[in-house]
Amino acid sequence: MEIPRGKVSDLPKNWQADMLSGFLVFLIALPLCLGIALACGYPAIAGIVTAIIGGMFATFFSNSELTIKGPAAGLIVIAIGCVTEFGFTGGKDPTADFQAYRLALGVGVVAGMIQILFGVFRAGILGEFFPTSAVHGLLAAIGLIIMAKQFPITMGLSSTGKPLELLANIPSSIFNMNPIVGLIGIMSLIIMFSFPFIRNPRLKIIPAPMIVLFVTVPLGMYFNISQEQTYTFNGRNYPLGKNFLVAVPENMFSALTFPDFSGLATLVGMKYVVMFALIGSIESLLSAKAIDQIDPWKRKTNHDRDMVAIGVGNTLAAFVGGLPMISEIVRSKANIDNGARTRFANMFHGLFLLLFVALLPGLINQIPLAALGALLVFTGFRLASPYEFVHMYHVGREQFIIFVSTVIGVLATDLLVGIAIGICANFVVHLKNGAPARSLFKPQVSIERHEKGGVTVRVKDSAIFSTWIGLKKTLEPLMGEPEVVLDLSQTLLVDHTVMAKLQEMEKEFKEKQSTLVITGLDQHQRLSNHPAAARKKSRK
Repeated sequence: MEIPRGKVSDLPKNWQADMLSGFLVFLIALPLCLGIALACGYPAIAGIVTAIIGGMFATFFSNSELTIKGPAAGLIVIAIGCVTEFGFTGGKDPTADFQAYRLALGVGVVAGMIQILFGVFRAGILGEFFPTSAVHGLLAAIGLIIMAKQFPITMGLSSTGKPLELLANIPSSIFNMNPIVGLIGIMSLIIMFSFPFIRNPRLKIIPAPMIVLFVTVPLGMYFNISQEQTYTFNGRNYPLGKNFLVAVPENMFSALTFPDFSGLATLVGMKYVVMFALIGSIESLLSAKAIDQIDPWKRKTNHDRDMVAIGVGNTLAAFVGGLPMISEIVRSKANIDNGARTRFANMFHGLFLLLFVALLPGLINQIPLAALGALLVFTGFRLASPYEFVHMYHVGREQFIIFVSTVIGVLATDLLVGIAIGICANFVVHLKNGAPARSLFKPQVSIERHEKGGVTVRVKDSAIFSTWIGLKKTLEPLMGEPEVVLDLSQTLLVDHTVMAKLQEMEKEFKEKQSTLVITGLDQHQRLSNHPAAARKKSRK
């Protein structure tokens, strides 16, 4: 079977499948892009701008065939933090809000340039440094923050306060909700949370986010939400008006906004350049790797080239008023499920967004904010679902400690400090489980080549997340060998991150008609029943 490739010359072979998938992904992307932008403190149109650029420009820089480039919920926390520290008031002072937005755009341009440099200098491998449990904790914490900040909006209320405070106030948001707006939000939540339980594929042709719009837009028109008015319910007065609906300009070009780079000279600007570049790069690399694993044709993304594409997309998007973008996993998974064959599906998704915004901007202005808030509450729930906590506990109690430490660290501080707390917790756990301090950063690796063919790689002391890059660089050049034996008998600890990545590497060796044989773990104790559980050498 011929493997489809995203070449212009092959477009006639694949355009029908790619265009259909691009259209279906567009249906998912439209409401999500609007909701993510508003949650970030950016104008709603900023999310559409980013998705258009991600589809119609970044596509041609990356060789990733099935990823969809665009704004992602995982970056909401960084974006809203950035504009807030630059003076965002949440609508109380439109002039200050617009200036904070422009300052954030300046940060986005420089962060995008740094991502280009990451790709050019082959720094994509840095995504391999972070421990798996801490990354899962980071994403779960982001999910909780999104839920906390969007739930009040879903109920027709303002969203102000720290994440832990907002989480504690969820019952209060329900009791004090704006009834009409809250009804729209609750109906949206019911649609989103019940949709995964539908098994009939014919009933799932239309994506859940679009069903939400089909239901809530007419409902908003019925209640005449756009009309400035006050209504009484159960003895209390509640407002309605255009501020409960999405607002986008009739002319997309009039919405283009250029950055203000003066914020880069401040500590706030420098901090968020690092956060956008680092966290955005990690999320994008993780998404691209995950999509490669479920690619029906087993094609591999060049992560350095994909990083250049993300960097170019972010630089362009921020320069004209857009949000940060990544290779987004939910829409990419939908792209595969809808039968996409090449990267042109991403281009078509961007093209459909451009046409919709150019031709039908009035329809966007009828979308209730409560509906978009519900979409993001569901997105946050998927990132921080109870299953994720149960899964990490089953991986190992020590991994659960690292995971929860990261979650609490992010909720109590910020993303960078939170992930640092998770990494420190990981080191503490490794030292407690017997990893020598000298092996925390430098791998103790030796290579022995045999006269009759074959190679043995021996690792001493420990094999943990912080030394994985060195071990990976040792193993990758050996993929051409018929058999490579990885001897871990002299290690005192092999952590979960390394075990999981070694299982991935076994598959990569097999694809290269080579074999990676992992030995020397007979005297190691598994710290859980999970296949990728950490291994600790038994002391007899």
